[in-house]
Formats: sequence, structure tokens, C-alpha cells
Amino acid sequence: MNSSNFNAMAGALLAVVFVVMTVSIASDAIFHSAAPETEGYALEAGDGTAPAVTAKSSDGIEPIAPLLASADIDNGIKAFKKCAACHTVEEGGANKVGPNLWNIVNRTVASAPDFGYSTAMTEYADGGANSWTYAHLNGFLAAPKKFVKGTAMGFAGLKKTQDRADIIAYLRTLSASPAPLPADEAPEAAAVTDTTSTDTGADTGADTGTDSGTDTGVEAETAPAATTE
Repeated sequence: MNSSNFNAMAGALLAVVFVVMTVSIASDAIFHSAAPETEGYALEAGDGTAPAVTAKSSDGIEPIAPLLASADIDNGIKAFKKCAACHTVEEGGANKVGPNLWNIVNRTVASAPDFGYSTAMTEYADGGANSWTYAHLNGFLAAPKKFVKGTAMGFAGLKKTQDRADIIAYLRTLSASPAPLPADEAPEAAAVTDTTSTDTGADTGADTGTDSGTDTGVEAETAPAATTE
């Protein structure tokens, strides 16, 4: 190998080394990250409390028990105006398309005098074993036809938990001796039987039953009234 070839190869090698070093220096400058003061990962300390979790029934219905004490009864009264076409609320009031709702909270299902309940609602009553607890009213108002399959109640349901709490708080006042507020009721779906569906609020058409898609989700047992929700 003569000296000219050797010089050419050495020059090429030096050029490659120069390019590699240049690229390395440039990449360090572009992607440089400062070394941490302390090695390891910074972990944010919490306050020791777990995030709040809202319990739901197997059907995803949020319970209203925690909301009843602070529920807006005035809003419940306004919302109930949609139900007035099918239900009376005064003591001794007549049944309409749906049964009278006086003293509905904790009342035995399908027990309004002289009201013709649907077969589905009568079966749900289970011979008087089921009553309109806060949980049942909540589930029924959320989705009547899922709670009692075959109910004559045409109301689609109230999806907002607060709306259901406000209406049920109002229904609670419709009594000479309002039912005590629940401390913590079991999930609404727990009381649903195989003959009904699972959406806790029994067809209050039985007791709250309005076929008027009213906000009280009562079953209109005789003939479904036009929903006015």
C-alpha cells in the first residue's frame, strides 16, 4: 500500500470519527435532561383518605338515601305537577288513572282501595310482602318497566338521581306521620323479584303508579295516560 492510499484511508476514518462525535454532541445538546437532585421517583403523598365511591345497585342505580336529608322539596313539588293528571295526593283523594299517593312511602304495594292494579303489579306485591320503601320508589322512578315487567305504567323514568330524591322527599311529606329518613338502605335492585324486572321502584302505579310518565312514576293501572315528563 503506497503512502497516498494510506493517507486517503486515514483521512476517511478521521472524517467518520468527526461526524460521529459531532452528531453525539448535537444530540446531547438537544435531548439533554438535568440530573435529579435525588435519585428515584417523586410520589405525591395523599391525605390518607380514599376517594369517595358512590355505591350502585347491580343495575347501576345510585341510591338516594344520602340525598334525602338535603333534597329540594320545592323542586319535587314542581316536578310532581307532571303527575297530577293521573294522581291525587290529598288524604282520601280519589283514584284517577293512577292510584292516590297519600302516605305512599312504606305503603304496601298494590294496596290503594278500589284501584284496579295490573297483574304484574299484583304479582310484585307478593301478597303484601313488598312495600314502597325509599329504595323501591327510587328504582321504580328510575325505570318503571324494567322494575316491573308488564306494568301499565308508561313513564320512561327519571335518570337523574337528584330529581328522584327531590320527588321522593316530596312524596314523604304526603302523610300525617312521614316515614323516617333511611340511614342506609340496601341496593334498590335487591328487592326485585323474578316476576318483575330489576329497577327497584315498583310500579308505584300500584301506589304511586301513574301512567302519565309522571315524575312519580306511578303505574296507571287502568289505561296508560299520555306521559308528560
